[in-house]
Amino acid sequence: MTAPPPSLSLPPQAAVATPSNDNLDVEAVRRDFPILQQTVRGKPLVYLDNAATTQKPRAVIDAVTHYYENENANIHRGVHFLSQQATFAYERARGRVGKFLNAADSSEIIFVRGTTEGINLVARGYGRAKVGQGDEILISHMEHHSNIVPWQMLCEEKGASLRVVPVDDDGELVMEEYERLLGDRTRLVAVTHASNALGTVNPIAQIVSLAHDRGVPVLVDGAQGVPHMPVDVRQLDCDFYLFSGHKLFGPTGIGVLYGKRHLLDDMAPYQGGGSMIKSVTLENTTFADVPTKFEAGTPNIAGAIGLAAAIDYVNDIGQDRIDAYESGLLDYATQRLGELADLRIIGSARQKVSVISFVMNDAHPHDIGTILDSEGIAIRTGHHCAQPLMQRYQVSATARASLAFYNTRDEIDALTDGLVRVHEVLG
Repeated sequence: MTAPPPSLSLPPQAAVATPSNDNLDVEAVRRDFPILQQTVRGKPLVYLDNAATTQKPRAVIDAVTHYYENENANIHRGVHFLSQQATFAYERARGRVGKFLNAADSSEIIFVRGTTEGINLVARGYGRAKVGQGDEILISHMEHHSNIVPWQMLCEEKGASLRVVPVDDDGELVMEEYERLLGDRTRLVAVTHASNALGTVNPIAQIVSLAHDRGVPVLVDGAQGVPHMPVDVRQLDCDFYLFSGHKLFGPTGIGVLYGKRHLLDDMAPYQGGGSMIKSVTLENTTFADVPTKFEAGTPNIAGAIGLAAAIDYVNDIGQDRIDAYESGLLDYATQRLGELADLRIIGSARQKVSVISFVMNDAHPHDIGTILDSEGIAIRTGHHCAQPLMQRYQVSATARASLAFYNTRDEIDALTDGLVRVHEVLG
């Protein structure tokens, strides 16, 4: 990372709710999130749609505003002061992300629009070169569409096959089948760290170890992993790890692809254009080194800066503390929703992030969501971009409450009361 230019103006560090003991001061945390102070339809907002996107703390909002007010310029190519400021802030953000994931070097961090773009980048840059006729790509039955469709497209293009690890009734991967499906023609394993529809946390270290025993690289969709638990990519030993900033209390339109350096060096660029080159003639182009060769054009500079601020915010509170608080909240929510006789929770894995999907007798999930919205309660309804998983459980859709560390037991009680109201209206 280049040294900061003289008089570099950095955004002020916002005060963060960091209690001195192991208990999270959730009311102090909530004050850091301006949007949580509002009312919806005359009721206090109860925001339980965090798996779709999380809310943003003041520290992130201020960091993005600070960039546009004080540093706005294009990066890397400018010699003037503002360009140097912007470049330093952008590359500083890359370093923050690298440290957050414990990457060996910040050059292993590629900024993308989000998890979806990152998976497509690997499918094109790695998959096109490594997957051929008759080869196999291994995914699981619980994947988000973004970790299914790119591999289907690649398989169709290359004449390869997509193999699927089944999920049991509790929502856990059948690991015996995973081992059986790993074969001589397996070229890549692509699996989610945590299911956005079930909350299941997959045994990534074991998945990686078994794949590596057969020389197979592993891509991990961490969109639902990073917001809820510490992630150490070197400890997991995964080959690729991806996440989206907006699910980690950061801005939309920014995400991260981590890849082991030797794999990234060997991959072709995903897009061509400005910034990602060493030299261009009308006859040929020499590409830049990693990470620049994967970041064509003007990137989301403000998004990267906002993501770094979100990571700082999460680190200041402590991921272990967040994990412990959310685990307790999930237990309480599971208990309260379990008291409702006409409600069935989909997914009861032993290890879960704070996601609860459910169905109710004689109530379509969209109707559940609409009635709850009238009470100021925001949940997600539908197939959650996981239609194969819905088919596995023989439901067309579910209602999903997904929790973050700014949610409270009182909000879980409000959700439970709202579901009683659903029963009264539709039962």
